[in-house]
Amino acid sequence: MSYLIVVAHPDDEILGAGATILKLAEVGREVNICILSGDVDARQHRPTTKHLDQDINEAITLLGVKRVTKGHFPNIAFNTEKHLDLVQFIEQAIIETGADVIFTHHPADLNNDHYHTSIACQAASRLFQRRADVAPLKELLFMEVPSATEWGLNYSIRQFTPNVFIEVGEERINKKIEALSAYRGVMRDYPHPRSIETLKGLAAYRGSQVGVQYAEAFENVFRRIDKESNI
Repeated sequence: MSYLIVVAHPDDEILGAGATILKLAEVGREVNICILSGDVDARQHRPTTKHLDQDINEAITLLGVKRVTKGHFPNIAFNTEKHLDLVQFIEQAIIETGADVIFTHHPADLNNDHYHTSIACQAASRLFQRRADVAPLKELLFMEVPSATEWGLNYSIRQFTPNVFIEVGEERINKKIEALSAYRGVMRDYPHPRSIETLKGLAAYRGSQVGVQYAEAFENVFRRIDKESNI
């Protein structure tokens, strides 16, 4: 089983699914990352390109990621890009990794790049309908990215509604925070959403919703079960 995490910016993959990525890798699943804005030029406190690349590699290595694909779409300006270009970049990542399951942003996120990543990913998930040599996805899930998803204030759009909870345990949450800390200038002091206290608190809250100590929460968009699959 191959998992692909499709995100707008470096660190989104860890904020949204870092402990789950680690758990999947630990049980032998292949996990790959696709970052559309690998340069993230508009980021406040952005390190040099050399250091940013080092940070990405250190973070994903800590979590057992197999490979990362980095695009060069402009940070906080995905709305200026052709939708088709975003879709085709994601489609290529699907082909190259043989992805069976995709995690991506929720379309109600306040961050505009997250929104465009989400809708492009949804379009790319239909690739099998256009390419007979590409297997259909088994599952598509939305994730929550602290400091973006909870700020989805446009209530005309349905908000993030988790219905999949993956128990990860405190040790994996600590490893998630360690990986996120590999990104220079990303962590903040409490009560910021990217603080240690808030990240652990969110995992504890999501776990308490389903009777476990720590969990990451996702929204299942679709799950495909064919005649050869176990239910």
